[in-house]
Amino acid sequence: MPIRRFGGHRSLVPYSQTSKLSYGYTKMNISRSDYRVFSANSSTGCTELANKISERLGVELGRSVVYQESNTETRVEVKESVRGQDIFIIQTIPRDVNTAIMELLVMAYALKTSCAKNIIGVIPYFPYSKQCKMRKRGSIVCKLLASMLAKAGLTHIITMDLHQKEIQGFFNFPIDNLRASPFLIQYIQDESTKKTRECCIVCKALPFWDLKRAQAYAERLRLGLAVMHGEAQQSESDMADGRHSPPLSRTTAGHTGLELPLSQSWRRYRGDRPVQPAATRMEP
Repeated sequence: MPIRRFGGHRSLVPYSQTSKLSYGYTKMNISRSDYRVFSANSSTGCTELANKISERLGVELGRSVVYQESNTETRVEVKESVRGQDIFIIQTIPRDVNTAIMELLVMAYALKTSCAKNIIGVIPYFPYSKQCKMRKRGSIVCKLLASMLAKAGLTHIITMDLHQKEIQGFFNFPIDNLRASPFLIQYIQDESTKKTRECCIVCKALPFWDLKRAQAYAERLRLGLAVMHGEAQQSESDMADGRHSPPLSRTTAGHTGLELPLSQSWRRYRGDRPVQPAATRMEP
């Protein structure tokens, strides 16, 4: 009869008598101490997700306290030893995005200073992912957030459906970009009725990546596709930042009929070539 081994400890429970979960997973021994699961305090949904994950894995949820002080500062207290362990931080992003980010940063830094081996952030929706391109005189905030997470101590991130796949290049550590489409398509197929063939997938024309995603859903579900055409409020092209346009003319308060002469530098910028007087022209 095979005996299960966990590190330096030896279990006398036969492998065939261990309780099994669905999908063929085997329930883990709670006494295992090689990894822990911690939860942030951004919302009640974050705590529920962390409890379900720890219950599925068969481990206890890590003991920590995350709260806001009277001056809205974020404070994190880890109530157990995490030295040499792999830590998973569950953090969902509610409407208060900045508070959730600070909770994640402070908790990761607290675990890093507690000598954790690896710190993996489980972030279903990665914030500031839409600010991954330069817009006029703005900045690429997604790159800034990636650098902050790496500086705080995170060594790995698990997220779902990034706004752009190229965002993974902003990080100096591995990132897993999972897809929710298989589960959503399976859910639609399970909850479908006899009138499913009369349904269709509706999507707006812009931006183009939403249209591509809706088309993929329609092809896999074998449904029709409806596109809502409209003008975008903000252009996605690189010409929108104004780099290829001449500077705007400024109107000054004064006489409307007064026209100032153009300087030589402004003539050169416009491409105008000053004409020489007729007396100074040299005949060939």
